[in-house]
Amino acid sequence: MEADWEVEVGGGAPAIEALWSGGTGSTGFIDLRTAPGRIGEIAEAASYPPLAALLQALNAPGSPVWTSKCDLWTPEADELACYVDLLPREGVVFSEWQQAATFCRECVARLEAVVPAECGPACRVDLVIRRATAGPSEGFGITGYLFAKATEGSGTAAALEAMMAAFADALGSAASPGTAG
Repeated sequence: MEADWEVEVGGGAPAIEALWSGGTGSTGFIDLRTAPGRIGEIAEAASYPPLAALLQALNAPGSPVWTSKCDLWTPEADELACYVDLLPREGVVFSEWQQAATFCRECVARLEAVVPAECGPACRVDLVIRRATAGPSEGFGITGYLFAKATEGSGTAAALEAMMAAFADALGSAASPGTAG
């Protein structure tokens, strides 16, 4: 399994809008920190229980982060992918991208130390630092991308589930990121 991080904050780069409003058929932002029982209203989590478990872990009281948005998709026939937008529990957003970078470096080191047996070299986690807004707060957030590919001994769904568990453990055991946003 490969893990890495990067910064994408230039003009035209995607940004995280944490408190987003839902469009047609979408509920919009659901704060799982204060309403964990609403996990079933997130269609992706309802259809894929390992994602629900990941979101619950990342929004748990002891977690250093909270989530604002997620998605699942199939990039190719034998792959599954997921993304989760992450913001620091303290401060709502990272006030400086360097704070997010420090957090990403620590998480990547933790992920590289734990390679689930179900994950082969084609599985990877990419942490991307982006501009973020959460109501009136502006700063930076992180989009975590998880890509899983079937291995000889494991199917794609099992690989993604193992990656999600490792990701939750790596982020959950990380130090609370320094913020001032």
